[in-house]
Amino acid sequence: MLNLHEKTVSSSLGTTYYWTNDIDSDISLVFLPGLSADHRLFEFQLDAFKDEYKVVAWDCPCHGKSRPYDKFSYLNVCNELDSILEKESVDKAVFIGQSLGGMIAQYYIDSHPSKAAGFISIGSAPFGDYYSKSDMFWLSQLEWMCKLFPDKMLRSSMAKICGLTEVSQKRMIEMLSSYTKNELCHLLYVGEAAFIPENKKVDISCKSILLLGDKDKVGKVTAYNKEWAKRTGFPLIIIQDAAHNANDDQPDKVNAVMKDFLETIEPAEVRERLKDIAKSMIKSYGG
Repeated sequence: MLNLHEKTVSSSLGTTYYWTNDIDSDISLVFLPGLSADHRLFEFQLDAFKDEYKVVAWDCPCHGKSRPYDKFSYLNVCNELDSILEKESVDKAVFIGQSLGGMIAQYYIDSHPSKAAGFISIGSAPFGDYYSKSDMFWLSQLEWMCKLFPDKMLRSSMAKICGLTEVSQKRMIEMLSSYTKNELCHLLYVGEAAFIPENKKVDISCKSILLLGDKDKVGKVTAYNKEWAKRTGFPLIIIQDAAHNANDDQPDKVNAVMKDFLETIEPAEVRERLKDIAKSMIKSYGG
């Protein structure tokens, strides 16, 4: 894919596949796709940034090539993510998470704050006390509800609610094609149901922005993002003419936002690194 290297990490729970390049950069970009999607969801972003930054994109455990995988949970998948970042010597990263990927990013950043230079959420939802009992109940019912749909209708409906453009819908259909209907229904349940026992208040202290397609009709994502922005002060950026997979519907717009965001982070990161170098030199010379 885009001349990236396919690699793996393994644990007792399974093997996780990821893709990366050979570039070393002060800040790496870690791309985390959403529920039922895989690394291909970020093809436009990887192509745009792979020559300037070290990039890492994975098939989340239980997704794509990262199957079979036992016991999906935020804790377990974040442990796999940490193994990848350790293997790739990623000390500081901007985490770009779409939907489920944004939730995984929050869980990881809360546990590893020193590794987070920034967070970009795309159509995701917050951890914390944003959800009613009704919200949580319906998350737990996803598997049997999805099984009510004929296979072709289920996939088509998912593609249309995730993507507004023909390109985005086609990519979603391609990513869904690797699952049988039963696998897909169970994945939707597992991915959402894991949130119920692991939901908690998280501390996202790094610079963060929320991206939301103006046509995002997935559940209550739009309402959650508005409240998330209100409570935290994170800028909420509406991507026009985009649905849930806004980065695939409008890659040029999303890439431009990402570029601007990265430019606000790098100078501060570089200054901190120079300060550390200066302190080391003073200490070495007995200053």
